[in-house]
Amino acid sequence: MEQISNDYTENVRWFDDVLGVNRSCDIVSRDLRIGGRRGRIWVIDGFGGDAVLERMGAFWLSLPPQAVADITEMQQFVDGCVTFMEADVSFDRDDIVTSVLLGKSLLLMEGVSGAAMMDAKNYPGRGVEEPADGRVLRGAHEGFVEALVPNLALLRRRIRDPHLTMEPHRAGGRSKTDIVLCYLNDRADPKLLEQIRQKLEGIDLHALSMGQESLAEAIRPKQWYNPFPKARYTERPDTAAACIMEGSVVVMVDTSPSAMLLPTSFFDFTQEVNDYYFPPIIGTYLRILRVVVFVISLLITPAWYLMVSSPDRLPEWLDFLSPPEPASLSLLWQLLVVEFLIDVLKLASLNTPDALSNSFSLLGALILGDFAVQAKWLGPEVLVYMAFVSIAGFAQPSYELGYAFKLLRVALLIITALFDVWGFVLGFLGILVLLATTKPIVGRGYLYPLIPFNGKALRRLLLREPISRDNT
Repeated sequence: MEQISNDYTENVRWFDDVLGVNRSCDIVSRDLRIGGRRGRIWVIDGFGGDAVLERMGAFWLSLPPQAVADITEMQQFVDGCVTFMEADVSFDRDDIVTSVLLGKSLLLMEGVSGAAMMDAKNYPGRGVEEPADGRVLRGAHEGFVEALVPNLALLRRRIRDPHLTMEPHRAGGRSKTDIVLCYLNDRADPKLLEQIRQKLEGIDLHALSMGQESLAEAIRPKQWYNPFPKARYTERPDTAAACIMEGSVVVMVDTSPSAMLLPTSFFDFTQEVNDYYFPPIIGTYLRILRVVVFVISLLITPAWYLMVSSPDRLPEWLDFLSPPEPASLSLLWQLLVVEFLIDVLKLASLNTPDALSNSFSLLGALILGDFAVQAKWLGPEVLVYMAFVSIAGFAQPSYELGYAFKLLRVALLIITALFDVWGFVLGFLGILVLLATTKPIVGRGYLYPLIPFNGKALRRLLLREPISRDNT
């Protein structure tokens, strides 16, 4: 830790050089005369609150010499002459530079030891609005934004409890990204909190460029072959607040509008915010429907391929699953091609301007649907099953889990085509083994509360219970 010098001129020269006053156009500095003493302030253009800085500057410039004559420590000046609430004093050069780059304003004065740091920043950002992936028919229509302070305020608004703790951390050797753990210190598991802290302290990265995804990749178990998501995300403050009330830990990352919910188990993905904005019986139905769709979307195309590949194994009551009409491509290749084409359409829709999105949807449906069938490339039955699979992927709130099921479905389809019934059975058992061996980031286990078994917790995950004192 390198301390700032007692020489004002040397300090000014050092901070000008390190911060890049003459090198970067967004580093703004200005010399002041405060009670007859030289002073200098540094701030990043676009971060500093102009109204706050102007008000404090006007006050400092009006100070008479006798007001600062006896001041030798910056803490004395801050206590008597800095009207802004969020102000502190630092002597560590590296800490001061990092604070300025985070948006704080730096003030040095001649003959005064220490540097004043005023947190008068105002990050540019969008307003609070409903997130695109968490819309509700009823309920709050607001979501997290890319700045930490408004996000923390949204949680405070919902949990007015002094036990609500916002624990600050920082990661990234160069980005110095702010991370905040949000939890109730009388409900969160201390062992769980310690595990999360150790993982955050062990991050060895230059930057968390992709926000919460970079953080998740830095702290999750090294199972690159496992597609199951290790963390659940939400952009809704009400969902995050409910998880905190239940004893979970919410991880907020600066520049990211998503909150990471820890611990996460596989059964947590059966829940969705709309379940709680409807009566319990309706919420239970929606949750059961979501679970059934999970299973069907994973097995439908491999099971259909297995049954129609040998028509003699179909019972009479499944005659409607007759082999598809002849086409230029084999049935396996038809299913694989449509699987990939669906993803191509998704990628194309992300890059299509809003003004052309309707035209793109119509064009994609005509060319890849009706024309493909008429040209005998694909059978209509294939399009029906793949349309159901595609719709089922949007019936659950986690994109990560949807793509995990997609990859496993394709792998199961290929193994079934290679080894017939034995391939389907072994592939399905392999998926169960993969699920059972998935390691969570923190917590009791990925299949908790099934393994280890907790009947009450499992019932609460699978059934929407009426609200009670502990059930939020």
